[in-house]
Amino acid sequence: MTRKKASKKKGKTSSPSRSKSKKAKKSATKKATKKSAAKKTTSRKKTTTSKQPPKKKLGSLELDKETLLGMHDLMVKSRKLEERMIQIYKRGDAYFWIGAPGEEAFGVALGMQIQKGQGPEYDYSHLHYRCTPTLIAMGMEMEPAIRLIMNKATDPCTGGRNFSNHYCFPEWNIVPVTSPIEVQYSAAIGTAIAQRRRGNKGISIVSGGDAGTAEGDFASSLIWSSRPGFELPMYITVQNNRWGISTDYGSQHGEKYIADRGRAFGMRTGYYNGNDPIETYLAIQDDMYYIRRNGLPVLAEFEVSRLYGHSSASGANPTGDVCCIELFEDKLLRHGILTKELIKERHDQYQEEARSVAEKVRTEADPQADTIWDNVWVDNENADWRKF
Repeated sequence: MTRKKASKKKGKTSSPSRSKSKKAKKSATKKATKKSAAKKTTSRKKTTTSKQPPKKKLGSLELDKETLLGMHDLMVKSRKLEERMIQIYKRGDAYFWIGAPGEEAFGVALGMQIQKGQGPEYDYSHLHYRCTPTLIAMGMEMEPAIRLIMNKATDPCTGGRNFSNHYCFPEWNIVPVTSPIEVQYSAAIGTAIAQRRRGNKGISIVSGGDAGTAEGDFASSLIWSSRPGFELPMYITVQNNRWGISTDYGSQHGEKYIADRGRAFGMRTGYYNGNDPIETYLAIQDDMYYIRRNGLPVLAEFEVSRLYGHSSASGANPTGDVCCIELFEDKLLRHGILTKELIKERHDQYQEEARSVAEKVRTEADPQADTIWDNVWVDNENADWRKF
């Protein structure tokens, strides 16, 4: 059979002129097809990318100077606030500290891009207790954070009834930060369902640590967000500092990247250097655009540092880990965006602001015993058993 085909082929190519005309015809048809395909591609590209953020190389300086300086300012402000809160704890003015030094690059980049407001048309934020940089980038001042750690009655988040960094701002869709590990991953499913039903462009953003991904709530968020035909607009993020209290990452995780778990559910995933605020900002921008446009979930993992240990329970002393602010300052100095004078000015300014706010808050009232049941509800009734 092979020989027969070959002989037929020989017979067909025996006339050179006929062969040339056929080849020319074929080539012309091929060119015309390519041309029309190119036209289609060009027009399709125009319509789909009209609202898309421009493609930027991750980790480059392809952000404008104003954005870069703004990011640095917010990162320094958050760090100085956290360092002051550690001092507040060590002076005996607070019972406990847990916070975000080392996660400013991720937290600020996220907070700058959240669409804040109240209701499903805006983004919901289901954050964990290392979220101070995100709140600072959204516009929170230092007072609420210091009132919260000092357990003052003036604390707008909990009335002085919770740990440090357990924020709650209903006017910005900041869902109460909880102490039980990773329950925010399952809570985010509810707000995402509400957003999907209304068909708006709001996202349910959820953040947590690497150790907490061992919890069932994390698995639930992957399952519920990716059900075929009922996908949810969820931005599922993990800040991997490679520690769970005092247990190291390598002894617990068989997978190379936590983000790889999302592949089993057919969702978009990403792994990023969370110590680089530029790479992080651009990654979040791209992920959020994808979710808003398609209504589909994303699982993103950001490698970050833990600069003062897990919490005050482990002493809250410097760990010597990589500092994202120092790395960012070095990069901006090299590119002529920042000066050493401006760096010093900002660090001094926010250090003094944090000190001044702490002194002011120290004089404010503590919560009274008879307010213990305020804002606690059971079946739409105040839960004060004394009034039953």
